[in-house]
Amino acid sequence: MSDPVTLSYKRVGTLSIHLDVFLPSRAVSNEKPTKATIPAVVYFHGGGLTVGNRGSWFPHWLKDRVVASGFAFLCSDYRLLPPSTGHQVVEDIRDLFHFLNHDFSSSLHAVSSLHNFHIDPNRIAVAGTSAGGLCAYLAAMHARPKPKTVLSFYGMGGNFVTPHYLHEKNAPFFRGRELLDPNDLSKYLYPTSENLDPLSDSALAYHPPNSPTPGYPANPRMQLARLYLQMGNFLDYYTGQHEPSLSQTLRTAWDEIDNVSTQGHEVPEKLRHNIPDSHRILFPQYADLDSWPPTLIVHGSDDSAVHVHESVYLHNLLQKAGVTSTLKIVDGEEHSFDYAPDAMSRFGTEGGLFDQVGEFLSQIA
Repeated sequence: MSDPVTLSYKRVGTLSIHLDVFLPSRAVSNEKPTKATIPAVVYFHGGGLTVGNRGSWFPHWLKDRVVASGFAFLCSDYRLLPPSTGHQVVEDIRDLFHFLNHDFSSSLHAVSSLHNFHIDPNRIAVAGTSAGGLCAYLAAMHARPKPKTVLSFYGMGGNFVTPHYLHEKNAPFFRGRELLDPNDLSKYLYPTSENLDPLSDSALAYHPPNSPTPGYPANPRMQLARLYLQMGNFLDYYTGQHEPSLSQTLRTAWDEIDNVSTQGHEVPEKLRHNIPDSHRILFPQYADLDSWPPTLIVHGSDDSAVHVHESVYLHNLLQKAGVTSTLKIVDGEEHSFDYAPDAMSRFGTEGGLFDQVGEFLSQIA
């Protein structure tokens, strides 16, 4: 199946939020397919929670392995920051799983002839890259039924209580790129950002080769996560707590702690009480890990967008809680290394990283 079936899994006012469905070949090979209940991998796209859609940074290598295993591969949109917050992202994830459990088959049949295939709600894996990895973590925390496994490629949120999220940057910090001028993106800054219309689909766009800035992002949302990290207030937009600023509260508390190490491994627990209970549900590091599913985390050692020590931190927490967790650090790699032009030749060979990921996901069979 080359083209997906697109379904709307929920509506919020006039906004329809969509899901792309790739079914294994046996689902579409017969005119009257045999009734089957199949496992699924739910994939969440990256984009810093501020940009993208279910087709952005699409992992063809992952989709191909999943459908070849006889599973469904599902790519889901979710509401974007701003004006939405992580709380709305959690709502969307919960509603997505409710849809898969109760309404998937009837919705699929309504737009196609495929009516005999059902998703087994007890055999769902969640996966994501960058912000999508954070969505996978949030699904492990909040989705019901709980996902069977979790796959994260350089996922955000392994540790939000770090200078990377809390401190203002005065020098280039992401791939050596220039600092952004907040005035150029003022409509996306609080409080003006509160007037934006909610959306769940913001496609990537770049300036053409004949422009003064060829290849530069043409969709301003592509700069937002980087801007919020630069300003040290990403968590304000993530939680929706601008007044008083949650980022400022945590930053002040951080600076008051003596002898903070470079990576601050001892700080997050000390600052837990500075985060209101209502927002702590958005922090994977503060989750109840006793029932967390088996997890595979993959991260490049030189990632400047989501630092590798986030994944190390969460991996260590999971292991201490008795969760089956595997961390694969890919030496010398930056953010989004699996989308590089030579990624298939480097990681897609037999027995390579991509095959190891496919083997991990086969647990849901």
